Amino acid sequence: MTSTTIHRTERPVPRWAERTARAIPWLGLPVCLWRLPIGFGFLMGMDLPRMELPLWAGVGYVGTLSLLSEAFALLCSCLVRRSGEVVPPWVPGLGGRPIRPSVVLVPATVAGLALTALTADWVLTTFHLAGFEDAPYVNGWWRALAAVVSGLFVLWGPLVLALTFAYYRRRRRVAR
Repeated sequence: MTSTTIHRTERPVPRWAERTARAIPWLGLPVCLWRLPIGFGFLMGMDLPRMELPLWAGVGYVGTLSLLSEAFALLCSCLVRRSGEVVPPWVPGLGGRPIRPSVVLVPATVAGLALTALTADWVLTTFHLAGFEDAPYVNGWWRALAAVVSGLFVLWGPLVLALTFAYYRRRRRVAR
């Protein structure tokens, strides 16, 4: 089985959707990298009291959060790949079976809405709307870097929703 056979979907995927699915893990990567020093106790310019956590707890929590974030970002590629339409052959007992669109649409929509809601907090705190404030920084450069890194992450939820809609449009004709 060739690479093109594995990735070929039943109906063509719009080029913008393919590019978006490839971009999503890259949008989440800066936030994941930003978090890693925090696990080692370096507060990335935030003017906050140091937390006294064991090193394994800080690194374990932040590392796990970063790895899970990237894993879920990579999972978004299923919205533009054959693996979002047919169970991969390596799955015991289910391999090769078609996937009902709702099995993909429901979790993707919930995830997109949840990510959008979570990142709405970033918009409120960054622009100091509705009385929300973000962490104080030791200088404006740290604050600017945090805003850029987090700003990329804010795009994840709406992009997942856009990919989900493209998946729905492509698969609704198949389901009928």
